[in-house]
Amino acid sequence: MDNYSEIIKACLKGNRVAQNRLYHLFADKMFGVCLRYADNEDEAKDILQDGFIKVFVNLKQFNNKGSFEGWIRRIIVNTALEKFRDKSYLFAVNMETDYDPNRNKYDHILSELSAKDLMKLIQDLSPQYRMVFNLYAVEGYSHKEICKMLNIKEGTSKSNLSRAREILKEKVKKYYNISVNWM
Repeated sequence: MDNYSEIIKACLKGNRVAQNRLYHLFADKMFGVCLRYADNEDEAKDILQDGFIKVFVNLKQFNNKGSFEGWIRRIIVNTALEKFRDKSYLFAVNMETDYDPNRNKYDHILSELSAKDLMKLIQDLSPQYRMVFNLYAVEGYSHKEICKMLNIKEGTSKSNLSRAREILKEKVKKYYNISVNWM
C-alpha cells in the first residue's frame, strides 16, 4: 500500500481514527529506527512519540514527492538526533588519526548476525559512535551530511565511524566467536 493520500487527508482534517491508523501503519518499523538511536526501549518509545507528534504537526508539509514512509523516517531520525545533539558529551571523541577508509571490508560479517543481535551490539555503542554509525551505515548519509546534521567536523564523523566498527568487530569476536578477518 503505497498510496496513503486518503489517510493523510483524513488526518489533516483532525480525524482521530485516521491518525490512529497512520500511527499503527508505521509505528513498528519506526520503533526499530528509534531503537538504533536510543540507549534503551523507554528512550526509543519517547523518541517515537515525539516523532509522531512532529509527523502530525507537519503532515501538511508532505508534498507527495518521494516516499511517505521515507518522509516519516526522516522526521523520526531527526527527532532522535535532536534528543542527543545538545548533549555536550556526545561528540567529545575525536580520533581523526584512526580513520582508515579501507576498513569497511568486514561489513559482510555483520550479515551473519541476526537483526536482534546486531541491534543489541549497536545499542551498546556510546552515543557518539552509535549516531554516526546509524547515520552512515544504516541511513546512508555521507560524512559531509553527517557533519552538518550533528555539527561536528567531517574527520570526527569518519573517526567515530571507524571506532564504532572496531568496537563492533571486537564484540563480534568476543561474544559470537566468529572469525573476523577484515583488517
